Amino acid sequence: MKAIIRTGDGGPEVLQLGEIPSPNPTETQVLVDVHATALNRADMIQRRGGYPPPPGDSEVLGLEIAGTVSAMGRAVKGVAKGDRVFGLVGGGGYAEQAVIDYRMAMPMPDEWTFEQAAAVPEVFFTAGDNIFTQGGLSTGETILIHAGGSGVGTAGVQISHHAGAKVFITAGTPEKIEKCKALGAEEGINYKESDFVAEILRLTEGQGVDVVVDFIGATYLERNLSVLKTRGRLLQLGLISGSVTEINLNTLMRNRIQLIGSVLRTRSIDEKIGVTQNFMDRWLPELASGKIRPIIDTVFPLAHVQEAHAYMEANRNFGKIILKVR
Repeated sequence: MKAIIRTGDGGPEVLQLGEIPSPNPTETQVLVDVHATALNRADMIQRRGGYPPPPGDSEVLGLEIAGTVSAMGRAVKGVAKGDRVFGLVGGGGYAEQAVIDYRMAMPMPDEWTFEQAAAVPEVFFTAGDNIFTQGGLSTGETILIHAGGSGVGTAGVQISHHAGAKVFITAGTPEKIEKCKALGAEEGINYKESDFVAEILRLTEGQGVDVVVDFIGATYLERNLSVLKTRGRLLQLGLISGSVTEINLNTLMRNRIQLIGSVLRTRSIDEKIGVTQNFMDRWLPELASGKIRPIIDTVFPLAHVQEAHAYMEANRNFGKIILKVR
């Protein structure tokens, strides 16, 4: 099968279209003819030599797939050949075929395209599990979502607003801020022009927010803590600026703040199945009805993967970047 092969550690140029053997499904897996996959920041890190896939998962990049079932293991139940499915994988998405545990292979809504389905799993799983299961966001609370124009950001804005929370975001352009507001954000802060700490305290009349979703890491940690209310929750989902810093622990103790770190890729299969089921119960019906939706910025052919990675690294996208495989 055709797949994107990483020829080394480095920039987008190390990604090349090549041929590798097709994967074989285990007893509980289905083999999917992939029609579309999507880019994630984790792919950038893996391309440079970091964030390896969990043991047993494909070394090929790509954390989400949408396609049709072509084969299956003996223990698979409730799935048939030809079914249109989508889901989260530990690796292998940038290829014509991939395997996924049947309990994580979700049926696609009839009206969806494969591109729409591929834009959903990683960002809505991440946003839903962290904001609600880990962060406990509830109706009437306030949340600050950094990188509001990212895939997880656009998903987080929608589901937080849909749940009755007041949403603030940061983004790097006025255009991204306006698009986030159209999705339900109350206000947006251009982090290139304003201090988000001062702006959040102004917008909340000095109270701060209940939850912060952060992908930046080291350089934002103290500032994030300073905008949280008593019993606030900081959800650390990325480390773009680095992982090592110092904090004043007195801030956590005095305000009873929870600092919650989270990675989805390295969780056990049972945990991932649980996250999948929670998503199907709570958010898939809302997506299928159109009340919330996957936000797609651009669709690239699989062979243009280098261009797609360069596009993401330049922070040009609002929402998801899709790779069309077939």
